[in-house]
Amino acid sequence: MKIIDVPQPGGPEALVVAQRPTPVPQDTEVLIEIAAAGVNRADVLQRKGHYPPPPGAPSYPGLEAAGVIAAVGSAVREFKVGDQVCALLQGGGYAEYCTVDEGQVLPIPGTLSMLEAASLPEAYFTVWSNVFGFGRLQPGETLLVHGGSSGIGVAAIQLASALGYTVFTTAGTDDKCRFCEQLGAKRAINYKTQDFVQMIAEQTGKRGVDVLLDMVGGSYLSRNISCLAPEGRLVIIATQSGSKGEADLLRILQRRLVVTGSALRPREVAFKRAIKAQLLDVVWPLLARGAIKPIVDRVFPLDRASDAHAYMESSVHRGKIVLDTK
Repeated sequence: MKIIDVPQPGGPEALVVAQRPTPVPQDTEVLIEIAAAGVNRADVLQRKGHYPPPPGAPSYPGLEAAGVIAAVGSAVREFKVGDQVCALLQGGGYAEYCTVDEGQVLPIPGTLSMLEAASLPEAYFTVWSNVFGFGRLQPGETLLVHGGSSGIGVAAIQLASALGYTVFTTAGTDDKCRFCEQLGAKRAINYKTQDFVQMIAEQTGKRGVDVLLDMVGGSYLSRNISCLAPEGRLVIIATQSGSKGEADLLRILQRRLVVTGSALRPREVAFKRAIKAQLLDVVWPLLARGAIKPIVDRVFPLDRASDAHAYMESSVHRGKIVLDTK
């Protein structure tokens, strides 16, 4: 089968077409003939040599895909050959085929296309496990999402808004801010021209937000803590501006704050299976009836994965970037 490999870390040009044997599913795995694969920031980090795949995962990138099941392992009970599905992967999505445990595979909701379905797993597994899991967002609480126009941001804004929460977000241009507000954010803040700490104080009557989903990291740590309400939760899922920052520990103590974070990729199948069940119960029905919608910004052929990475690194996209493997 054809794959997109990274023989040596580097820029987008480090992504090259290669050949690998088509994988064979193990007992609890399915083999998916991939129609489309999502592109994520983690793929860019892997290409640069900063995010190695977990032990046992394919060496080439791709954390989510959609397609048709081509074969099943002997212990698979939930799916059959011919089912149209999308899946969360530990790697290997930039290919014509992939294998994955059935616990990380979901049916395509409603009438969504393969390209749309490929944009779902990584974003919604991440948002659900961090905002509603580690962040424990409760009815009546407020959420601040950094990077609102990113794939994760779009999913978080739409999902929390659809479930009745008040959502604030940050983005890098006025156009992106308007885009986020159209998705359901009560207020989008241009972090390049406005002080988001001050704006959140004004928007919440100086109380702050209950949960903050952050993918920026280091340089935002102190300001993020200043945005939190008493007993607020800061959930860090990426460190785009660095892994180190300073925090006012006294403020954390006085306001009983929680600072936490997670990385989804290395987690065990049992954890992902539990998240899958919650997504099927709450999120997939919203997608099926159009209450929340995948936002695919641009589609690239698999052979042009390097162009897709360059486009992602330009940070002009809104929503997800997807590779078409057909």
